[in-house]
Amino acid sequence: MGSGFLRMKTPYASTVGEDLIQSDLKELGVAARKLANHALMLGSGFGSTFFKFFASFAAIYLLILDRTNWKTNMLTSLLIPYIFLSLPSVLFTFLRGEFGKWVALIAIVLRLFFPRHFPDWLELPGALILLLVVAPEFFAYTIRDGIVGIAICLIIGCYLLQEHIRASGGFRNSFTKSHGISNSIGIILLLVYPIWALVLYFL
Repeated sequence: MGSGFLRMKTPYASTVGEDLIQSDLKELGVAARKLANHALMLGSGFGSTFFKFFASFAAIYLLILDRTNWKTNMLTSLLIPYIFLSLPSVLFTFLRGEFGKWVALIAIVLRLFFPRHFPDWLELPGALILLLVVAPEFFAYTIRDGIVGIAICLIIGCYLLQEHIRASGGFRNSFTKSHGISNSIGIILLLVYPIWALVLYFL
């Protein structure tokens, strides 16, 4: 009788143990999904900021190369709206504030009253500062922080890349000619931020 009683309790205890294990596994699965979602949200925010810095510095790097390698105004002028749209919020807010206004005022005064002391290489940076300071709220926040701004950055990057490849005489030449590698890599880096932002937008 004692052994039969034990045999009857064993399946019941086994069933209860399996239910507890399954319940614990479900809770672990829910916790893992929450952790993955929170990590993705944190990573996406950090990644977007990082790639914005990355893209902005790549565009500034290409502007610097303009005075030594490129002589096409079309290419360098397109970098100004790209920087405007991809500049990280911290730098954008800082340059759009009082500091940017003072820099823009000094640039205008130098350009108007002391043109000989205003070097040519300051034309595009001056235009960028003016754009940052005077851009309406619609462009500064709605367009810049939305899908339209990301799409414009992607279009500019793709256009600059194909124009550079065409001017170099083909994709292979763009990576083998003198100074071609630095230009090509700089333009390719412009595509990293908009592609990343689009992936996050559609996820």
